[in-house]
Amino acid sequence: MAKSSQKTRLDLTSVIGLPLGLGLVVVGQMLEGGSLHSIMQVTAAVIVFGGTFGAVLVSFPLTDVVEAVKSLKRVFFDVSETPQAVVERILNLARGARRDGLLKLEDEVEKLEDPLLRKAMRLAVDGTNSKNLRDTIEIDIVSAEQRERQPARVYESAGGYAPTIGIIGAVLGLIHVMENLSEPSKLGAGIAVAFVATVYGVGAANLIFLPIANKLKTKAEQATRRRELVLEGVLAIQEGLNPWLIEQKLAGFANRPPSERGGSREDKAA
Repeated sequence: MAKSSQKTRLDLTSVIGLPLGLGLVVVGQMLEGGSLHSIMQVTAAVIVFGGTFGAVLVSFPLTDVVEAVKSLKRVFFDVSETPQAVVERILNLARGARRDGLLKLEDEVEKLEDPLLRKAMRLAVDGTNSKNLRDTIEIDIVSAEQRERQPARVYESAGGYAPTIGIIGAVLGLIHVMENLSEPSKLGAGIAVAFVATVYGVGAANLIFLPIANKLKTKAEQATRRRELVLEGVLAIQEGLNPWLIEQKLAGFANRPPSERGGSREDKAA
């Protein structure tokens, strides 16, 4: 039971979606007869991405910004247990509790790798009443969700700032154009920076920053559901419910259809 079932899984929707969105925009540009070089403007990139990064730094503590960068791993990889694996882990504990009693699980509980499950089971084994156990674990669940949602807020802010800074870049480019009306050779570069800065701002917001924020929020919600599953499972074990009944109770958290909730004959008879 102590063996970890956590595996690093590639999030294909992120791995495919991000380059697909950016790539098709570039393909559309080329299909219209444009060149890749025409949208590769270093000046526009410096204005948009530099300005957005500066605005984000002003808006959030450095620790939040650093954590947001680290959280990019969660966008492309999923290292948490699946709900189904969590259910199986809880059912194993429930079978042990029905067979030997909660106190006999003390050594097994200390080997659990999931810190929330380990803490909840410790409270149950120590005889904590169900109300205090629920209150204690719910505080942990809320705190963890707030912590995991913070990086999404950083990227949401970046998605809000980028289009506006793109407009600033466009205005700066037009100012440069107006200053060089007497030198036609410089007009093209100024106009290019103006329009490309707008493309960078709007594109970065809607193809990068906001989708990343939404994915992080989705991952946070999924993690919260897994933690709620752990809480309900431990409370059911503490109550002494039949493992089969526990499986039926937790099936909704794990999104398991009725056809996959059979359980064993031993569980039903326990």
